Amino acid sequence: MMTLSADSRHLTAVLADLVSTNSVNPTLVPGAPGETTIARVATHHMLNAGLLVERYEPEAGRPSVVGRLRGTGDGPTLMLNAHYDTVGVEGMQTPFTARVEDGRMYGRGAYDMKGALAACVEATRLLHTSGVRLSGDVLVAAVADEEYASLGTADLVARRQRGELDFDAAIVTEPTSLDLCVAHRGFTWIEITTKGRAAHGSRYRVGVDANLRMGRVLHRLEALIEELQSRPGHPLLGPPSMHAALLEGGIGISTYSPHCTLRIERRTVPPESRESVEREISSVLDELRAEDPSLEVQSSTFFHREPFETTPDAPIAACVSRATSKVLGREPAVIGDSPWMDSALTQAAGVDTVVIGPHGAGAHADEEWVDLDSCARLAEVLAETALDYCGS
Repeated sequence: MMTLSADSRHLTAVLADLVSTNSVNPTLVPGAPGETTIARVATHHMLNAGLLVERYEPEAGRPSVVGRLRGTGDGPTLMLNAHYDTVGVEGMQTPFTARVEDGRMYGRGAYDMKGALAACVEATRLLHTSGVRLSGDVLVAAVADEEYASLGTADLVARRQRGELDFDAAIVTEPTSLDLCVAHRGFTWIEITTKGRAAHGSRYRVGVDANLRMGRVLHRLEALIEELQSRPGHPLLGPPSMHAALLEGGIGISTYSPHCTLRIERRTVPPESRESVEREISSVLDELRAEDPSLEVQSSTFFHREPFETTPDAPIAACVSRATSKVLGREPAVIGDSPWMDSALTQAAGVDTVVIGPHGAGAHADEEWVDLDSCARLAEVLAETALDYCGS
């Protein structure tokens, strides 16, 4: 039986190149470089791994790169997916030094999620150098913009739907400490506005305070949050949640506020949907209008991502479980996770999807690190999965 062993030194060198490259998402931090430079770095390492590389740019300056290990054409195609954009670096002293200490690599993006991308590249390098010829292709998708709107993976899914790109299954390699993630939360962003009437602060008979009217909304939403938290919820994810994220109202200290805007984030669990969340909020506002017909309040959804759910016995999840058992000598734990991931996009598009990634800590934090040994084991798991799923 073939044994595929990762080259930890090579993987670490690839990861150091990735972490040393500033790829902060420019939508999150205006003026940040985005993915242009790291696309070149990733392309270099993919080519060295024996992959054919294509570059896709859904928006100017926001490229994704996809490396392909070509098979014979007789089997299904597997996509290994990892984003290479990061959040900002405020509060970090040396975000791009790629420091290695006690088996960990430190730096922005090491954990979220360049360690996983390095593992994907190493997995395909192992397959290429082993001489095995898979029946199906293996793709390594290094995607842009997951930290904001997922332009990269959304673009790949759209290309698949148009027949420009093929993949039958996807492994999204977000960090899971090598556990098998089969569910995660989604989210809906909703804006609520209340209207008042501007007037001088002394003209209490004329002015209508939009801020105080929003207070009624907040009070009712707090009750809704308590109700959400009391629900049985999802067996792996728990109950849904909501918070009031941004609140803005008023134009001056001596003026009645003519408008107030509240932006809320509603975190969803399967089987919740955009429509079910919107009905929930509409019901709250309808009750308030019934209590006071003069209340002017509106809501609108300005961004939404579905939650993700699969089963441990789905084809790609089962392959990953078998591969993990072979590499680690134990079955992986089956888990749900709280952050949203690109896996929801691929699964919703009809692509059999599961999530597994390395161990570490510090996503979006001042100190971020990934465990290098877990990256090596992940590379081996991914290679073994490809052997199983794509056939040889």
